[in-house]
Amino acid sequence: MRMRQRMRWWKVLGLAGLAGVAATGVVVARAERRRRAYTPEEIRDRLRERHAKASSSS
Repeated sequence: MRMRQRMRWWKVLGLAGLAGVAATGVVVARAERRRRAYTPEEIRDRLRERHAKASSSS
């Protein structure tokens, strides 16, 4: 009886781990899609803004 209960906990932990990995993959894929949606001009503008902000704070 005791061994059966332990195995159940391991199964639950394993399934929770798989769910966590899947959720992380979804978040990463969404972020990648959002990042790729920028045009090269938008990326250049953002980089120039960051550079100007960093230069002015120094």
